[in-house]
Amino acid sequence: MARFEDEKESKEENENSKEEEAIEESKIILLNSPSGDSSDDPKIRKCMLYGDINEIQAKDLIATMILLGDTAETEELVDPEDPESEIKTVVRPFEMVISTGGGNADDMMSVYDMMRLLRETVDIETTGIGKVMSAGTLLLAAGTKGKRRLGRNCRVMIHAVSGGSIGPMHEITNEFKEIKKIQEAYIDCLADETDMTVQQIKKYLKQKTNVYLSAEEAVKLGIADEVF
Repeated sequence: MARFEDEKESKEENENSKEEEAIEESKIILLNSPSGDSSDDPKIRKCMLYGDINEIQAKDLIATMILLGDTAETEELVDPEDPESEIKTVVRPFEMVISTGGGNADDMMSVYDMMRLLRETVDIETTGIGKVMSAGTLLLAAGTKGKRRLGRNCRVMIHAVSGGSIGPMHEITNEFKEIKKIQEAYIDCLADETDMTVQQIKKYLKQKTNVYLSAEEAVKLGIADEVF
């Protein structure tokens, strides 16, 4: 047993080491530019949510967003052609590319709340490609108004929050109440970020099926601003 624990601890240490290396590599990719200064290259100010929204995905995305937010402010010459012109402070936006079938509601909310916090000072451009569904629909809509776009072949979907539980009746009842709270929070947030009303969203969800929207339909509902 002692040996098994030692091997387990060694495995966990290796996994933690690999995870730390991956984070450092992502930072290097994010911050490096031909000039050696990230502020010179706006192309690297991007992050991606691709795949299911889970704890690991949310953690990496939030870490990247914080880094992009912290490096948003830079100084530029008022007249780039005149090296002696005055210097102005510029807050650069960053882009979040989204393609997801959805995922965990709590992790969705953690990303959403970080987006709300950062967009107070930094514009967040959201771009949906492939599929933007369930939890991903709220995150796409949470981009800065006027800077949210969808690929013309992107499918958008909204549906009710789902969950499952086994155990004593009182535990199942408690979990049902909590799922209902999560769904109400999702509806309120989606109404805040789009042109849809709470009643309109509830009407969609009462269909008890996945509600699919084309990119153009999503724009009409205020989930995004334009189709590319």
